Amino acid sequence: LGAILIRYQGVSPWYAYQTIFHEALFTPGGLARTLTKTSPLILTGLAVVLPLRVGLFNIGGQGQFVLAAAAAGWAGYATRGSGFLALIIGLVVGLLVGAMWASIAALLKTTRGVHEVITTIMLNNIALGIIWWMVTPGGPAAYKNTSQIPMTGPIDDAARMPTIAGLPVAFLVSVALALVCGWMLKKTTLGFQFDTVGKNKFAAGYAGIGISKVILLAMAFAGALAGLAGAMEVHGVMHHFEPAIGGTLGFDGITIALLARSNPIWTIPAAFLVGILRTGAAGLQFATGIAPEIVDLLLA
Repeated sequence: LGAILIRYQGVSPWYAYQTIFHEALFTPGGLARTLTKTSPLILTGLAVVLPLRVGLFNIGGQGQFVLAAAAAGWAGYATRGSGFLALIIGLVVGLLVGAMWASIAALLKTTRGVHEVITTIMLNNIALGIIWWMVTPGGPAAYKNTSQIPMTGPIDDAARMPTIAGLPVAFLVSVALALVCGWMLKKTTLGFQFDTVGKNKFAAGYAGIGISKVILLAMAFAGALAGLAGAMEVHGVMHHFEPAIGGTLGFDGITIALLARSNPIWTIPAAFLVGILRTGAAGLQFATGIAPEIVDLLLA
C-alpha cells in the first residue's frame, strides 16, 4: 500500500525506501540521529505496553511526555550552575511529573470507574494548555529570546546528557529500561499480578490480588517512563523546552506498543523501525519531493 501511494506521486517505491534507510543509517551522523529518535520512542512505547498488560489503554503518553518535559526544562534552568546535579534533578522531576499525571487517570478509574481512554485523552489537552501557559510571555517558566519562540531557559552544558562511544546515553537507558520491564513482567510477583489482572480481573480479585493497587502502579510506571522520555529529550536533544518538542512521540508509542504485541523487549526493534522512518523522512522529501507526511501513512 505504501508503494502504491509513493508510485502515485511519480516516484519509484524502491528508490524511496532505499532513500529512507540510507538517510537514517548510512549518512554521516545518520545512525546517531536515528538512535536519538529511537530513545524516547522506546519509553513512550513502554508507557503503553505496561498498562496494556493490565487491560488498560493509556492514550495519554503525549500529555505525560510534554508536561514532564516542561517541568524538567524549568527545573534544569532553575538549577543552572549546579553542574551534573542539574541533570539528575531534571530527570527525576520529569519522571515524577509523568507518574503524577498518569496517576490522575488511574485514580479516576479505581475510585469512580471512569474509562482511562477518556481521561487520558482529556488530560492530553489539559497538559497542552498548561505547558503553553508556562512558557508564553508572562508565564512562570517563560524565557525571553530573540526568536520569540515560547520556551524555557537553556540548561547548562554540564546538565546535558552525554554520549558513550558515539551512542546517546538516553538510548542505552531506554534499552535497559525495556529489558528491566520485560524481566519484571516475566520473573517477578508484580509482573504475575499485572498479567493476571489483565487476563481476568475477577479471578485476580478472588485470588486476593489488589486490583486497584495494580492499576495505580501500572499507570504510575507508564507515566514515569513517558515523563523520563520527555526529560531526556530536554537534556539530551533540545537543551531547553518548547511546546513543539513532543511532536507525535506520545502517539507513536501506541503504534510501537501494538507492533511489539505488548512485549517490552520487542518495543526496542519496533521503536528503531519508527525511528528510521522518522529520521529518513526529511531526506526523502529532499531527494524525491515527496511530502514527509508519507511516513505517517506508512506507519498507519
